[in-house]
Amino acid sequence: MNPWGPPIDVLPYFSKEEQSLMTLLSALTEEDWTRPTMCAGWSVKDIAAHLLGDKVGRLSRGRDGHSSDGPRPGEAFPQFIDRINDEWVVACRRLSTDVLLTMMYEFMGQTTEYWAKLDLDVLGEPVSWAGDGPAPRWLDAARDYSEFWVHHVQLREALEHTPLEAEYAEPIADTFVRALPHTLREVDARVGKQVGYTVTGKGGGKWHARRERDGWILDRGAPPSRTPLATVTTDLDTFWRLCTRNAPDLGRVKTSGDENVCAVVLGMTSIIV
Repeated sequence: MNPWGPPIDVLPYFSKEEQSLMTLLSALTEEDWTRPTMCAGWSVKDIAAHLLGDKVGRLSRGRDGHSSDGPRPGEAFPQFIDRINDEWVVACRRLSTDVLLTMMYEFMGQTTEYWAKLDLDVLGEPVSWAGDGPAPRWLDAARDYSEFWVHHVQLREALEHTPLEAEYAEPIADTFVRALPHTLREVDARVGKQVGYTVTGKGGGKWHARRERDGWILDRGAPPSRTPLATVTTDLDTFWRLCTRNAPDLGRVKTSGDENVCAVVLGMTSIIV
């Protein structure tokens, strides 16, 4: 059973978003690089370093087959990720902004090339927030893009810069909502029961999860049932902040149906936590 729904094609977005990011970063002043961001303890430079780490880590692991240390004994996977991310960022504080930018330019486009050469329909690494087992590569690629996009938005907000172009957000809701079946895994419901999620505005859409014998599966479109078990509706800005725990405005969320199920849905995360 495929719980994740139809594939998402994020390949057309990688290079354009990356070029927009580098245009932003290359125009920063030294003061800009030190501005705090919504990532606690991280400056603009720290987020840029983290993005570089994500890209070279993906290429090293996926393209080059390099294996590195895993979690320490007794260390949970989310804590492991937090630790290695922080270790990388702290190490990169030794770099000048010119060196950091040069390294980022060096790897521009290589992530796109990596994904473009793969068969994205086969199973690959797990996407932990969407399930414990192997996930289709197209979902892993979408996870990559969504993380780059979120950090890019965080940078622009920290810099009080113009918002990132709306076109780059087109696959974001369609990516993050793939966590819905996994989020509902403990919700006991009759086969055929449905839960709907609507994200309004540009980049939004309608999705529903349907209970089957072996679990919940996702599909695009509003719930066919006239009486879904629960529904949640919000705008894209609130949605991505909900899914990444970035201080969402819950006043912009509308729910209906079973309150307990709505609470589970609102707890959906599309990042490693």
